[in-house]
Amino acid sequence: MKKVVIVGGVAGGASAAARLRRLDEEAQIVMLEKDSYISFANCGLPYHIGETIKDRDRLIVQTPSSMKERFNIDVRINSEVISVDTKNKVIEVNSKDRGIYKESYDKLILSPGARALKPSIVGIDSDKILTLRNIPDMDKIKAFVDSGSVKDAVVIGGGYVGVEMAENLKNRGLNVTLVEAAPHILAPFDTDMSVVVEKELYDNGVNLVLNDGVKAFEDNGDYVETLLASGNKLKSQLVILSIGVVPETSFLKNTGIELGKKGHIIVNDNMETNIEGIFAVGDAVEVVDFVNKNKTAIALAGPANKQGRIAADNICGIKSTFKGSEGTAIIKVFNVTAASTGNNERTLKRLGIPYKVVVVHPASHASYYPASHPVSIKLIFGDDGKIFGAQAVGYDGVDKRIDVIASTIRLNGTVYD
Repeated sequence: MKKVVIVGGVAGGASAAARLRRLDEEAQIVMLEKDSYISFANCGLPYHIGETIKDRDRLIVQTPSSMKERFNIDVRINSEVISVDTKNKVIEVNSKDRGIYKESYDKLILSPGARALKPSIVGIDSDKILTLRNIPDMDKIKAFVDSGSVKDAVVIGGGYVGVEMAENLKNRGLNVTLVEAAPHILAPFDTDMSVVVEKELYDNGVNLVLNDGVKAFEDNGDYVETLLASGNKLKSQLVILSIGVVPETSFLKNTGIELGKKGHIIVNDNMETNIEGIFAVGDAVEVVDFVNKNKTAIALAGPANKQGRIAADNICGIKSTFKGSEGTAIIKVFNVTAASTGNNERTLKRLGIPYKVVVVHPASHASYYPASHPVSIKLIFGDDGKIFGAQAVGYDGVDKRIDVIASTIRLNGTVYD
């Protein structure tokens, strides 16, 4: 009977565990999660804070007891893996309940995820500056807002989580300022598309500060002051830091497991590391960009789920491969929906790949039928018709259009198809 140990749950680790059990009824499967929650809906966290999702339990997908009951998996929460002995196939675990102990394995799946980036900025350790990555983070932010002591909030970072937090805090009645160091929010989108989302934020009362980064924070008791590079100061009772993530791989140093420049785990297309029998999935791994074939890191649940199943397949003798990620993603911003897939113009320019662009504005459905709205769709492609990427913004029908284009890219289709 083989023993598979999985480090980390959520999208990658939990999907690997479930797939392993479906393929092998006899395997001993141990999942170790350093936090209290093994499987939850990351993308829903801002919406519980905003009270669109009122029932907190709806965000919890699986619990240790449900995983045990349904899949016979030994789940141990509050158990952080602190070292890996690849030669003797043993990991060291620091457990809240059991202290420090060692656990052997036949196969190992690493799904440690990523943590919110907190650069060494003066004053960043204030208890009014919070990040959002998991359920406890969500609970902490919601308690802050529920207390009634917060009137003003500053969100640092205009990525998906930052924009969603700005919307949800605004929906809670706060004065919200969104600060982005780049000229525009939502990096996967080109300027001509992101401005539509920026206008939606502005129209709904979110104060946007673009092209301006944070220089320092100063906690003044009742409020924290955010000092910007421009010299402007923002006063608020709450700051949400959302400037990116870094892989949780420091425990893998000196193990012989190959890591990339930014600490991501290097894997092949079977999701296996350079050490036989050790696999890695999720936000902590370096992947191949499906469009341009360069190495990248894409922290999304969809690819992590896929990678978890592929790692499980290979452990069970099914030769399954991960062909790269397109980074397809979608976001709701008040009444607008924005979605993207593949590469944008900035990426293609940086890589020196020549391209063409077409932008169209079709109706979301037949214009003679009521409630039809225009959808702005941008398609980026090569001289031979190969599709490099697409972006869409509108009030309705954005999701189905981007899905069709993403599928066409995946099947190596062209504009002529």
